[in-house]
Amino acid sequence: MAITEAPARPAGEVGIEPIGPAPDAPPEEIVRGFVDAAASTVQRHPVARDHLTPDAAATWSDETGITLVGADYATVTTDAGTVAMTGDLVGTIDPRGVFTAASGTGVFTHEFALAEVGGQWRISNPPEGLVMLVPDFERLYDDLAAYFVDPTGQRVVPDPRYLLGGEAQPTTLVQRLIDGPSPALAAGVDNALSGVTLTRAVTVSGSTVTVDLAGLGDTLPAQLSQLCAQLVWTLDQLDGVSSVEITTNGDPLPLEGPPAVQRTDDWAAFSPESVPADADGHYLDAGRLMTVDAQPAPGPAGSGAYALTAAAVSADPRTSALTDMVGVSVGGGTASLLAGRYGQDLAPVLSAGRLSTPTVAATRSEFWVVRDETTVVRVPAGGSPQPVNAPTLAERGRATALQLSPDGVRAAVVVRNGETSDLYVGIVVRSDDGSVVLRDLREVVPSLGAVSDVAWRTAGRLMVLAADGGEEGVRPFLVGVDGWGLEEVPTAGLPSPPTALAAAPGQDPLVSAGGSVWELSGGTWVTLIRGQQPVPGTEPFYPV
Repeated sequence: MAITEAPARPAGEVGIEPIGPAPDAPPEEIVRGFVDAAASTVQRHPVARDHLTPDAAATWSDETGITLVGADYATVTTDAGTVAMTGDLVGTIDPRGVFTAASGTGVFTHEFALAEVGGQWRISNPPEGLVMLVPDFERLYDDLAAYFVDPTGQRVVPDPRYLLGGEAQPTTLVQRLIDGPSPALAAGVDNALSGVTLTRAVTVSGSTVTVDLAGLGDTLPAQLSQLCAQLVWTLDQLDGVSSVEITTNGDPLPLEGPPAVQRTDDWAAFSPESVPADADGHYLDAGRLMTVDAQPAPGPAGSGAYALTAAAVSADPRTSALTDMVGVSVGGGTASLLAGRYGQDLAPVLSAGRLSTPTVAATRSEFWVVRDETTVVRVPAGGSPQPVNAPTLAERGRATALQLSPDGVRAAVVVRNGETSDLYVGIVVRSDDGSVVLRDLREVVPSLGAVSDVAWRTAGRLMVLAADGGEEGVRPFLVGVDGWGLEEVPTAGLPSPPTALAAAPGQDPLVSAGGSVWELSGGTWVTLIRGQQPVPGTEPFYPV
């Protein structure tokens, strides 16, 4: 029998289970007990239903999503049988495990109405779905990714999902792949598992996961390779799993090359975190392009011929050789974008009153830049500038920074609106006619209202320079591409607040601070050349 819907949670009890309402509990205790009961792994949340009136228990659904609220919430009895709950709204989790950060004021409120049932207070109007406290959610749910494929077929792209642990998790994770990408990502990726089904639950034996699929039909070898890469990279995240066996109706896949039991090494070419082997960090010093060993880069850019204020460099994904570059030069009130081969002469291709720091993705040799904080422009290597349609950008404000993800599917954009600067992530959508759209811009960290720079630490995690209203000023943070998991990065070793940053998968982050460039090593910022004085410089970046 084909499995069309994976179980949402284990059938039995896992971990610490909440308890039912105490006899003669007052209304506020009933409300708090209902919230605590959301932290259950038992199907249909029977303890939560014990806090409801019979009619409410019969109609309430625990499968419509989760509302995440901060642990320090308040309950106040406003009238007899009425309790108002107020707390910090962190975000929501939809039934597919997709997190959406709260926007606006970030406040959750609900006025619970309670009625007496057999002399005991019970809730008659529960919120739709679960209301769960963040500590409970972090304890019960795993942060995983369903991997899809970028349009060039070169890399798998992470789509964050949050799933309960337990025996059902591998099956649920594969079903999430089959169901397809989240709405925010769908237009920018391909899914080789679209249209297939699971014939039975996914099994785990030792360190190997076995997945049996139906509906592959006449799938082409290239699509089968992508399907394998998606499954292997997705399931490799599970604890104790290091290999995946994929079959179709019990038979081996009709695919030559990879072994029957596959590992991520068999699909290393699809790695979401691959970086050019020779992609050492670069920065600028008095207009010169420098490398992190404090040596000038080759060619006129390294000698300072263009007085660059920002730059980006691309690399050949096969050989890791640095190939093309662009740089920004400012003079006479005009900013010019210069382009050419790395180490050779550069020529102007675009001018504006202001140009953002350029960016490039590993999957395409084309550079992106924001012109005059309003217009996104892409410049193919050796080609002419072309506009990128960003239909929702203008309504959000003025774009001061833009960085493409390593796979080229997403773009992180810093947008200034009045006194605030916020971080958005959008999806790059390409049409057959060659047009490109940056769409579905979503704010990912509303709690940070003074974002100044952003870089991609991994394919699914951002590094951000921002101030959160405290007295420490601008400092670095890490956050998931969906806005989950905000954490502060130490500033130990820095002489002053950082002004620009660089990050890349597998590389030590760089920042410019106090007119010099620093590298994060072991939780402390150190000089580029150990044991020597700080190297002067600004605008660090990594080639990709």
